[in-house]
Amino acid sequence: MMRAFLFAGNFVLDFDSATPSIVKSIRQRDLLNTWLRLYARDKKVPAIWEYQPARLEEELSDLIYFTVDMSTTPPRLVIQSEGSRISRAYGHTGKGALLEDYLGARLAPFVMPIYHQCVARGLPAYTVADVDDIYGRVVAYERLLLPFVTDDRVSHVIASLKTFCEDGGFEIKNLMRGNDAVPRPKLRAVIDRDLFHRSPGRIDAADVIEFAEPSVAGLPTEIIELN
Repeated sequence: MMRAFLFAGNFVLDFDSATPSIVKSIRQRDLLNTWLRLYARDKKVPAIWEYQPARLEEELSDLIYFTVDMSTTPPRLVIQSEGSRISRAYGHTGKGALLEDYLGARLAPFVMPIYHQCVARGLPAYTVADVDDIYGRVVAYERLLLPFVTDDRVSHVIASLKTFCEDGGFEIKNLMRGNDAVPRPKLRAVIDRDLFHRSPGRIDAADVIEFAEPSVAGLPTEIIELN
């Protein structure tokens, strides 16, 4: 498996090379599939104004929108809006703040390199880490980052953040700040394979497949999602 490495202070973070099938959340796969369809048209990163996934309103509580300032090295990300669940997980709202400042000194070294990798590569990034809620229950924290461009430079990033606990319920309040333990990484990946081409005869679960009938007038393209 191919890997990319990114240095972050005294940390060395490695990233797997992955296909879209690495994303397990159905909602995050929907968001990623919309991005991939836009990317596939011209084999380039789309503009954010083009990005209009279905049922977006249902996802807003788990989304963060960022603008990217490329005039600095590394680039700075400014929080433009954030969902209510994200605010509860971090303990307060961060609208208008630099992401690095919002995360704080404890989390920034582990989180910022993921965003920098997404911006530098101009490709989706996906991570999974375990965190503990205030009662000690283990919660899987799944992050999907999608880049968008203006004038051929990454200018925006949308982050989808999902939480899941195998034991059932958990406490979302202060999830990321409830104790001194840092997130325990399970997976870091850049989605850089099978972005617009799929080998014949191989279909991954939950992939979107489009069938067109060009010879039959009036019949729309049929989109089927396999689960």
